[in-house]
Amino acid sequence: MNVNRWLRLIAGTFVFLSALLAAFHSPYWLLFTGFVGLNLAQSAFTNWCPMMTFLRRLGVPD
Repeated sequence: MNVNRWLRLIAGTFVFLSALLAAFHSPYWLLFTGFVGLNLAQSAFTNWCPMMTFLRRLGVPD
C-alpha cells in the first residue's frame, strides 16, 4: 500500500472512531472529527499533510 491509501485508511478510521466516541462517550469527540476534516481539506489544496510526512518517515512508498 502506498502513502495515499494509508492516509485514507487512517483518516477514515479516525473519523469513524471519533464518531463512535461522540455517540457513546462525549459529543466533544466531534471536535476531533472536525480537525481531521479540516486537515483533509487543507491537504487537498496544499498537497501536504502531517500524516503523509510521518508515513514517509516510516518508509511507506509513494
